[in-house]
Amino acid sequence: MSSVLVVHATKYGSTRQVAQAIAKRLSSAGFDVDVRAAADSGDVSKYSAVVLGTALYFFMWRGDAHRFVRRNRAALTSVPLALFGLGPIEDKAEQWAGARANLEKGLAKHPWLKPSAITVFGGRVEPSALRFPDNNPAFRGMTPTDLRDFQAIDAWADTLPEALGIG
Repeated sequence: MSSVLVVHATKYGSTRQVAQAIAKRLSSAGFDVDVRAAADSGDVSKYSAVVLGTALYFFMWRGDAHRFVRRNRAALTSVPLALFGLGPIEDKAEQWAGARANLEKGLAKHPWLKPSAITVFGGRVEPSALRFPDNNPAFRGMTPTDLRDFQAIDAWADTLPEALGIG
């Protein structure tokens, strides 16, 4: 049985929830799946594939995602990888394009990393849950937003076995 590590780098938990949804879908397809925070991922070389998700916080990868990639460079050159980012909190074409461009910009910092599948999902913000320094007055007045589309997330997860060469 193929084993998959689904890793998330999140600040407020939204990316973890998406990682858990992807893991559930892969598990229901018969894969042995572990979900871990990027900072606590352990040995990735024992997995058949890795799925990495990062919040695109202010359109930048979370630092934990970069550290995960650097720390696991040797394994990630031989283990298939899929990459997703959570970013736009406004459903506008320029927000989606910007999120995709910034996911790619973060990926360019690791030119040796060659994901088999890449996507961006909508993000989530709950202004009342923001902590310092994110809870500044500009954000306190925002409307709560959740652009995560779990049907699209499931559909992407369904493509991963073939994209990663494990199905």
